[in-house]
Amino acid sequence: MISSSNSDQAKAHIYNDFSGLNQLRGQVDSDPEGALKAVARQFESLFLHEMLKSMRQANAVFAEGNYLQSSEGDFYQDMFDEQLTQSMTQSRSVGIADALVRQLSGEPDRAPRQDGFDVHSSIQSYDRSLPPMSRELPRHLNDVQRIVADEVEQADAAAELPARFDTPEDFVRGLLPLAQEAAAESGISPRLMVAQAALETGWGRHMIEDSDGGASHNLFGIKADSRWSGDRVGIMTTEFRGGVPMRERADFRAYADYQQSFQDYVQFLNDNPRYQNVLAKAHDPDAFARGLREAGYATDPEYDRKIRSIMDGPLLRSALDDAGTGETP
Repeated sequence: MISSSNSDQAKAHIYNDFSGLNQLRGQVDSDPEGALKAVARQFESLFLHEMLKSMRQANAVFAEGNYLQSSEGDFYQDMFDEQLTQSMTQSRSVGIADALVRQLSGEPDRAPRQDGFDVHSSIQSYDRSLPPMSRELPRHLNDVQRIVADEVEQADAAAELPARFDTPEDFVRGLLPLAQEAAAESGISPRLMVAQAALETGWGRHMIEDSDGGASHNLFGIKADSRWSGDRVGIMTTEFRGGVPMRERADFRAYADYQQSFQDYVQFLNDNPRYQNVLAKAHDPDAFARGLREAGYATDPEYDRKIRSIMDGPLLRSALDDAGTGETP
């Protein structure tokens, strides 16, 4: 009769011995618990062996050029590592085998007490505070899919907008959704943003373009000063100096699409301290437009009056009604 210790040693090479595997299969019927422990120990041994092999490979670079290094040496080194991991797992498990046995046998995965602290109870208490994954995960995935689909749809819609609009109706119809998106994040009236963009671009028919006719998508006439690191377009523009209109050349910011123009408009106002009082009036489009002029957004002394005239016009009123924004013109 083979002793217990000799039996464990005999099983040390089961995973690479066909006769040992057959012996283990037979043990499943007579001693399923013992077979489970043997398989768990073999898995643990294989895991440690692969870990040692990876460590050896990581250090192989230091052996390059060593005349003692050879394929035969590597072969015996691997045999030694295999035997070493088998010996390590026979006397006592490093924890992997025990965890496998507990999990596969259905035993509770109870961690030992340490200094009076019940690790298992603490983990179980924490787990109960988490939402059941089987119920919450599908909903979260659906939310992610919906958000991604919305972003893709908005990106496609922005990409389809023309570099220049043929009519004011096309201008409002194309840009109002982007203005509403920017308004949700900034609190600025979408009616005001569309009206200001209409004033700056002549309802999209006089867009800022480069010398080759390339679109800048600049809806709000924001200039490219030293703080701007992106693309820019240089054109002749009209500025009021002492109430007198003068033609000057200036650089303006260029964007990849109109959505970026709306985003940069909001960012531009937030980054400039002189517009903080203006942003505080975002709920009042008339006061907001007046605040833009007083803060020096444009040199035109009639800037706010012109914006209000467009805001109160029938075109934007009708567009807001059709969009169902709930904003009172």
